[in-house]
Amino acid sequence: MIHFLKLVRYKNLFMVLLTLILTKYVLIDSFNSNNGLSHFNFSILCISILSITAAGYIINDVFDIETDQINKPNAILIKNDINIDTAKSYYKFLNIVGVLFGVFVSFRIEQINYSLIFFITAYMLYLYSKRLKRIALIGNLLVALLVSFSIVTVFIFDASSTHTSNHIIEAIFQLFNEFALSITVFGYAYFAFSLTLIREIIKDIEDIKGDYAAKMKTLPIVFGINRTSKVAFFISSIIFISFVFMTKDLLENLYYAIYGVLFVFLPFLWYLSKLWVASSSEQFKQLSLLLKWIMFFGIISMLLFKIQ
Repeated sequence: MIHFLKLVRYKNLFMVLLTLILTKYVLIDSFNSNNGLSHFNFSILCISILSITAAGYIINDVFDIETDQINKPNAILIKNDINIDTAKSYYKFLNIVGVLFGVFVSFRIEQINYSLIFFITAYMLYLYSKRLKRIALIGNLLVALLVSFSIVTVFIFDASSTHTSNHIIEAIFQLFNEFALSITVFGYAYFAFSLTLIREIIKDIEDIKGDYAAKMKTLPIVFGINRTSKVAFFISSIIFISFVFMTKDLLENLYYAIYGVLFVFLPFLWYLSKLWVASSSEQFKQLSLLLKWIMFFGIISMLLFKIQ
């Protein structure tokens, strides 16, 4: 069991689940007291998202066996602890569960065309693992988009439970009538997208040896480690400035200001200072971990909406 839990990145799945719960029961409920997605439907949606995410981790490891033998030989689960056929069976089972539960919850809220979200997500994770991660920046952008879209998905499903449109695009435009909530949700989605993007770039720097052996064309292989780290620094600086600009009104609140400065902005400035001089794989690994913690505290900040 422990090998399976490690294979599906149970710690990451817990973070995804926490994000989904906070988005639904803290962020959305703080703005909207109307009955949205029921507890049962929300639970089904969570199982669907977690299953598809777990399947994505598995298929990524299946395709990464060659690179992982170089990048992290002591942490390989497939072949060492779980054979490939078993891993593929897990992948198929979790994808089937994820898609079926996604279809079921879409049917439950009378938005059956939302089922496309789960089919497309499962396929894009497979395509990423097999091909897109080998292309500079494309794979990074896709992962960041999928991570951030989990927040938007909860918003869409919850709000669509109180709307009548049968078309995804029309429903999304209806949701924007709830302007304050929409801006806040998409702000958090942007936060998740941005940090995931730069973290994926840094992880590519960490994994350059194995990726090079596998003939990938990731950003550090195409541009070199030094140039890629400077690109990551440039992107990170723009993201930091955008965070400050986007939250300037919230920071007028004492609680938001203290929390934001201590747990997001100062750690991010520390990250920028370390990124500028980073050169070794170990340093980039530490930066990747730091970004994960910044994202964690950024998502946890949703709790502040309950005490404002």
